[in-house]
Amino acid sequence: MQAMTNRQLSSKALLVALTLGASAGASSLAHAQTPAEFYKGKTVEFLIGYATGGSNDTYARVIAQHMGKHIPGNPTVIVRNMPGAGSFLATNQIFNASPKDGTVIGLGAPTLALDEKLGTQGVRFKTSELNWVGRVTPLINIVFMWKTSPVKSITDAQQRESTLSGTGAGSTASIYPTVLNNMIGTKFKIVMGYKGSNEAMLAMERGEVEGHSTAFEAVRSAKPMWLEDGSINIIAQLGLKRLKELPNVPTAVELGKTEEDKKVLYAITSASEIGTSFFTTPKTPADRLTALRRAFDATMTDKEFLADIAKLKIGLDPMKGEDVQKLVAEVSDVSPELLAKIKAAYPAPGQN
Repeated sequence: MQAMTNRQLSSKALLVALTLGASAGASSLAHAQTPAEFYKGKTVEFLIGYATGGSNDTYARVIAQHMGKHIPGNPTVIVRNMPGAGSFLATNQIFNASPKDGTVIGLGAPTLALDEKLGTQGVRFKTSELNWVGRVTPLINIVFMWKTSPVKSITDAQQRESTLSGTGAGSTASIYPTVLNNMIGTKFKIVMGYKGSNEAMLAMERGEVEGHSTAFEAVRSAKPMWLEDGSINIIAQLGLKRLKELPNVPTAVELGKTEEDKKVLYAITSASEIGTSFFTTPKTPADRLTALRRAFDATMTDKEFLADIAKLKIGLDPMKGEDVQKLVAEVSDVSPELLAKIKAAYPAPGQN
């Protein structure tokens, strides 16, 4: 091949420069888009790490129904369920594979930060790098037994073995009863493999197991009659303080045998304050993150949304995304000494 002439080299250099300049210009133009310009005509997806029908799914769907009108540009908002591994499947997807542009909003377990710190099997995300959009309500788990079970109290559960239906290894339905086994000597045997709390509760009704552990809101929304007719006995609640609806049911912290045990149980159940919180991808542009956070806040006070919440008979105690971000950081930043004690009580990676 003949060597290029100086004129040919100059022409090629000019072409490359023009191409790079056009690319840079297009990039700058895209970057200069306002949130309203970006979201107009787009679809925002709520990716839920749980099966349909539970409280997490209920919250996501009612928020998705109203949030689109508060996002600049009024995008279409849809909901997709991706259950698996106690919500790790969806969280990993959002962290590693979803577009980093503010078009995907996720919902996972409130224990995500603690699971990351402990190295729980299946964690391929960093909670501090997720961008937290807002919390709709704290998530207080309860342990309850079907009316035919001989276990009527936490004392009974310490004295005899009983079976609970479980879902994924990373789910609080499995984690919290195991923590109680390790910390206060209950004898829960967890039967794994149920696809979401609705199926797990159905298994209890069928007599396959004696009880289950899930969010109080899941029971209140899916099986409110159980709270009225004595079908279940609630024997413990996994929050930092007693729910006003359950004034006679002890918290896990109260059940700690020593002050040291109480500190460990406090650290573990502090995830209840993170509760039902939504997040978007790492590296989401700051202006779009702000737009999503303010849209979430506006949804929490939307009259039509509040009317739907009242019809569903589910709780509402929102927290701004900026505050959730700080809370996640605090849960992640436990001391090495306390972390060692938590590890001794918490289900080991792959356990359950």
